[in-house]
Amino acid sequence: MKWFITLWRTLNKPAKTLTLGAISLSAFLMGIIFWGGFNTALEATNTEAFCISCHSMESKPYQELQSTVHWSNHSGVRATCPDCHVPHNWSRKIGRKIEASHDMWGWLLQTVNTEEKFETKRLEMASREWKRFDRDNSLACKNCHNYDSMKWDEMSKLAQKQMKRAAELDQSCIDCHKGIAHKLPDMGTSRAPELIAQVGSGESSLAIGESYFSALTKPLFFNEKTDVEAGTLNIATKVKVLEVKGQRAKVGIDGWRKKIGAGRVIYFDFGMNILSAQLSKDAALEPGVMQVFEEQQDPLTGLIWQRVEAQIWVDGDYLVKDLQPLWDYARDTYSSSCSVCHTQPDEAHFDANTWPGMFQGMIAFVNMDQDTQALVQKYLQEHSSTFATSAHQ
Repeated sequence: MKWFITLWRTLNKPAKTLTLGAISLSAFLMGIIFWGGFNTALEATNTEAFCISCHSMESKPYQELQSTVHWSNHSGVRATCPDCHVPHNWSRKIGRKIEASHDMWGWLLQTVNTEEKFETKRLEMASREWKRFDRDNSLACKNCHNYDSMKWDEMSKLAQKQMKRAAELDQSCIDCHKGIAHKLPDMGTSRAPELIAQVGSGESSLAIGESYFSALTKPLFFNEKTDVEAGTLNIATKVKVLEVKGQRAKVGIDGWRKKIGAGRVIYFDFGMNILSAQLSKDAALEPGVMQVFEEQQDPLTGLIWQRVEAQIWVDGDYLVKDLQPLWDYARDTYSSSCSVCHTQPDEAHFDANTWPGMFQGMIAFVNMDQDTQALVQKYLQEHSSTFATSAHQ
């Protein structure tokens, strides 16, 4: 015990001969040693060898990279993992390293250690990286690719048109070039993960007599118990809750249908091909499901239209009170995805019935899931010249 007390007193006793210069020099040297060690560790984790030391990274994304121009090209310049995924700016690099701790947990818990697990998580991981690229305005790309250094006359006419517009806007590269280094996730059957993240999964409870909007395309059912589907409720469709039983609600869907066949398709308004719901033939003919209120003849086509209300069941999730967040998401998606290859038409440039054909021609050039496609098309139709107060002439 005495030796411990002696040691403690010695350590706490001020040095008699230590000068201010010696203290400053010691602190400086210790700072260099600390900074050198810290920077060495930082750079050691900032190499391709470190990135692919995880088997799941080496077996999937690294192999995919090897089949792209970023791996092998006529100039012999190759991009490594940290070139694209770690910012060069020091402060952002540190932030990215902190974020990467999430990846270490994934490695420890073997989140993507098999091909099946990796494919299941591919969309989530890709969406996270796309958001980071958007946040940084694709700075990782622009560290190598500079709009000012591009030789426009060596590009095709289409590439010139697209890239010059991108340069004028200082466009984020990732808007057009998703999938340039790795395989794209399957967006076609995904359920709009970015949209769900923005608008949520709907109200915790539904109130009878209140109106809601569908945040996703949803199946319809004959009653509160059956799994037999009776049709489809389109995204951004207004419904009125008539009854609630368990996890399902009986809703009223107002709209118009064409008086031909079984009249299964319900449209947003008279004479407009804006989809609200599609019932199965059995559901459309089921007594009590479809109520008809009035008829009108379309002067352009001669078809008879009926104003109707369908009363049918739907799951209670993804029904939201406010439509505006859906429109905000659709507007931003249209702006970022559909305007990077050509001059973007204003929403009011076309009428409601013209937009579907125009939009379907656009989506061949973008990677967009089915729910988002349906939402953006509906946004364009409901903000078209048909409804705009100052339509494009």
